[in-house]
Amino acid sequence: MKRRIWFIVTLILLVAFVSGCSQINQPITPESKGFWNEYIVYPLSWLIKYVAKSFGGNYGLAIIIVTIIIRLAILPLMIQQTRNSKAMQALQPELQKLKEKYSSKDMQTQQKLQQETMLLFQKHGVNPLAGCFPLLIQTPILIGFYHAIMRTREIADHSFLWFDLGAKDPYYILPVVAGVATFIQQKIMMAGMEQQNPQMAMMLWMMPIMIIVFGISFPAALSLYWVVGNIFSIVQTYFIKGPDLKSIHSGGQKK
Repeated sequence: MKRRIWFIVTLILLVAFVSGCSQINQPITPESKGFWNEYIVYPLSWLIKYVAKSFGGNYGLAIIIVTIIIRLAILPLMIQQTRNSKAMQALQPELQKLKEKYSSKDMQTQQKLQQETMLLFQKHGVNPLAGCFPLLIQTPILIGFYHAIMRTREIADHSFLWFDLGAKDPYYILPVVAGVATFIQQKIMMAGMEQQNPQMAMMLWMMPIMIIVFGISFPAALSLYWVVGNIFSIVQTYFIKGPDLKSIHSGGQKK
């Protein structure tokens, strides 16, 4: 069941991403057609330009402000997703016991395992799909913002701090900071879970490396978005998971 859920989620996210990839090199304008352009990318592009105009044409500052606005808007979804993740994590020992109890691979035993698993979820009021819904809502928004940055031509014509927004960071500072921020954010998010799932430990390193590679290749405006978004996520995750992080840290010290 778990594999089926993630397959559906991955498929939907892939469709959302591919839906705009064919137009990534086309400027976004009021005349751009299609649901993706009209209702997601263009409104975000308009918001960036509006904020930039309000701050004297500073598109770097506009990207920072709009990134924070978007992160605040989806914050309730992130809180819901984190809470569901914590609930699922708390049930892992009992789920493992069920898997050991019904370890046989025959169909009848596996059906019994699914029934017992669902009863366990119902008993504790946990919905295994609840963590997917926030992801499905926030991901198109974040991908749309990525498209808005890449396809808003006015951004490419401006500079911010030491770099041109439409060119690569000449000193690779932003990609490295984005990668480090991604690592810290994931480290906080996965605290106490790496031992239970070795694949998470691998993801802890893969994502930051990917962010650095992409940041080196893409315009600095996108790296700026990643830096601000990841720093916001670090603060957000720390406050949401604060008590758990302290208990994990104190537990490690006792050992």
